[in-house]
Amino acid sequence: MQSRYFHNSSKPYVRWWWLAGPCRRVDILQQLAWAKSHGFGGVEVSWVRPVWNPAASRRKPTPEWLSPDWSELIAFTKSTADQLGLGCDFTFGTSWPFGGSCVKPEHRMQTLTGKSDHRIHMSWEGAPGEGLYVLDHLNHEAFEAYAQSLLPAFEQALEGTPSALFCDSFELERDGIWSEHLWNTFRQRFGYSLEPFAFDLHDSPNVRYDYRKLVSEAFIREFLQPFTEMCHRGGAVSRVQCHGALTDLLAAYAAVDVPESEALLFNPPFSRTPASAAALADRPIVSAETFTCIYGFHVNPVPVPHELWRNEQVSDLKLLADALFANGVNQIIWHGMPYQTPSEPGEFYAQTHVGPDCEFVDELPDFNAYLERVSKIMKVGRTYTNLAVWLPLEDRWMAGNIPDEERTPAAVARWEMRDVVPPNELAGFHPIWVSSAFLTSAQCVDGELAIGSRRFAGLLVDCEWLDFDALIELLRLADSGARIVLAGTPEEPGHRKHPEYSQCLSDLKRYPGTVSQFDPSDWTPLVRGDNLPPFWARETDDELFIFFGHPLTQHVKYPMPKGLSDEAAREHRQVTIQYGSHARNVELRFEPGQSLLVRCTRTGDVDVTGLS
Repeated sequence: MQSRYFHNSSKPYVRWWWLAGPCRRVDILQQLAWAKSHGFGGVEVSWVRPVWNPAASRRKPTPEWLSPDWSELIAFTKSTADQLGLGCDFTFGTSWPFGGSCVKPEHRMQTLTGKSDHRIHMSWEGAPGEGLYVLDHLNHEAFEAYAQSLLPAFEQALEGTPSALFCDSFELERDGIWSEHLWNTFRQRFGYSLEPFAFDLHDSPNVRYDYRKLVSEAFIREFLQPFTEMCHRGGAVSRVQCHGALTDLLAAYAAVDVPESEALLFNPPFSRTPASAAALADRPIVSAETFTCIYGFHVNPVPVPHELWRNEQVSDLKLLADALFANGVNQIIWHGMPYQTPSEPGEFYAQTHVGPDCEFVDELPDFNAYLERVSKIMKVGRTYTNLAVWLPLEDRWMAGNIPDEERTPAAVARWEMRDVVPPNELAGFHPIWVSSAFLTSAQCVDGELAIGSRRFAGLLVDCEWLDFDALIELLRLADSGARIVLAGTPEEPGHRKHPEYSQCLSDLKRYPGTVSQFDPSDWTPLVRGDNLPPFWARETDDELFIFFGHPLTQHVKYPMPKGLSDEAAREHRQVTIQYGSHARNVELRFEPGQSLLVRCTRTGDVDVTGLS
């Protein structure tokens, strides 16, 4: 199933916000035809009540949520998309996170101190005070009940070509999320009771670490895996933004069919995390919700558009897209296109507005053709792997919140991993993040670290805290000959310490393949040179493809100043690319706003193509 999703096209999709309606066949046909004619490859239908528009938000959305008329209309939407050659995905719920009137009180989200007051906002079903509970995402029985309430209404729409059921980012309780059945699980797992610490968890960071570790595992086991299994039962694939959840993001993204990133509320380097998970789990597609709040947005007291909203500059959009491609993304999901009614033009405050009335409508077909071209290239073969780097989960699970002055919208805790990037000295090694979840199946094969089908020259572990379970796996790999760089002397996190931890750490350091410092001269980078621009590499059995973003892409971050792309100048880099047995000296000449594609063969041939 997954191999057929996006199979015929790498054209960008667009999130299609169905607002208050009324939604009609004639409008659906016109808007799908418009999307097709402007270079889109598909749509993702999402339902949200436009609370930022008082007049529209007071109107009851039609057709009624999950009614027979609603099911018939989304089935018509899917069949029409099929006829036009467009993909058609669906958000598995209204608004986000998952929840609604179908969630029973016993299945609502919980915290360590009781039932949560969190409700679904912007729902087609009504106002938050109308019993619209957020789902308990740590209880598979709660999810199965939710799925049984919704899936029948989607069944007809899931016929035809493969669709994805989409799950948006997890804007849940930050610390304190819980489920009743986990009390006993925690006691059995860690050998002590969590209850005495429930009200002052922040005063006990080691207990808090154990709590976060258990919640991480429960989120994957109780929600992500059942969600993907449900999608498959329904003939669909799962596409999920795992960020925002208290979990091992690598293991979480690897548990779904299509891991999805987001920009620009998450800066482009964050996309290396879902892209790393995709590489480790052999997922061919890494999508990204793109162009969200590119210049910023405001909340006053409800979300309102930024003053530059609907004045986006296509060259700025390209710069952001290139920054994502250079961090492993290979499928763009525009955010987004509002449903248009004859009497009321739709608008959504957080998106780059797409539609017949958007400011750059004349530039859209050519820009989408560019996105398609690069996405297609970045799906060739598999992600190139060279050096594995430890994702500092333990450090972040031991840490507190982000200081106010460093926060971006919705960012609260260090464990969200928004700002985690590999050290600059590793740029040329094309680093791939690795976490403890992938070590249990890892092996040392011919001196290389093997994780699934991926091979690495070695693993760099540079952290202040290292879990005992991970340490034991590192010992096993070192004993079989793996090369490990253990920078520093990490401590054991968690409330109850293992008395043998220090000895195991000392034993690990004694192996001949374990060193304490990363010396670049002892390793072979993929790309060598000064001031390397961001890049991502894919390979087949015979060829290597490297996408180099314009050097300016490394300065893309939230909020992007309008016109940042105007600063793109002609730039030159001299690099050496080591692929196979050949070292190739390559001159990278960037025109303003241009990215480059370098193709290498194992026999030594090199081609450089400008992408603009």
